[in-house]
Parts: sequence; C-alpha cells; structure tokens
Amino acid sequence: MSTYKKMLVAIDLTEEAPQVLNKAKAICSAEGAELLLVHVVEPVGYAYGGDIPMDLSELQDQLDKAAREQLGKYGEEYGVAAGNQIVTVGRPESEIHRLAKEHNVELVIVGSHGRKGFQLLLGSTANGVLHGTECDVLAVRIH
Repeated sequence: MSTYKKMLVAIDLTEEAPQVLNKAKAICSAEGAELLLVHVVEPVGYAYGGDIPMDLSELQDQLDKAAREQLGKYGEEYGVAAGNQIVTVGRPESEIHRLAKEHNVELVIVGSHGRKGFQLLLGSTANGVLHGTECDVLAVRIH
C-alpha cells in the first residue's frame, strides 16, 4: 500500500529546481502518487514595501506569465499534467500551506539551502513551510 497518494513539490524556477524535481519525481514514481507542481510568485509590492505610488499590476502580470511558462516547461519535462501545475501569487509559506490543505496533499517537497548561523535565524521558505503544514514535509538539500 502506498504511503502517499498526492504530493506537492514547490519550486522556485531557478537552475536549482531540477535537483528538487528529480527527487520528487523519484519518490512519486516509487509511491505511485499524483504530483502537483507549484510556484508562488511573490507580490511585486513586497519588494518595494508598498511605498511606490504606481500601478505595478502590469509588472505582476509579466512575472505571473513568465512563471507559468517556466513551470509549464518543467511540467512537460517531468511529466506533470497541465492541470497539476499551479502558479499562485502570495507569500510562499502561506500559499503552500493553503494549497496542501485544499488539495489534500500528504507530502510537501521543497528545496533547502541548509542555511547556518545568522541566515538560519532569518528563516527560510523551507522552515516556514515545515512549521504550519499539517502533512509531512521533505526538504531536499540543494547543492
């Protein structure tokens, strides 16, 4: 019997994403599980603290479109159906928590850079996902 029926892998669309995707795909295949491929686009306003008095919606739309295209390429390469590719806007931790719950996910897979010292105190997305997800979480070490 399979332990995990549905898994969510959250990637950041960098050149490091395949490290996480390869591990997720191997686990999915071994478990016979369904895989959701997720990328969270952070709102443009976050980067500027919301202090810029201008409409950033066009830039946000461009980021969203670029993310969908890149996620689609990864989805095609790793055999994830278009309906299981999700691009959403928000804070990565809270969006991953929401999607995991909404889709009854049993395992969330994220990449981790294994920060030490002061960086660890600042926190990371992997740490934020771990503390607040109701299912199992696997942090894949990125080299």
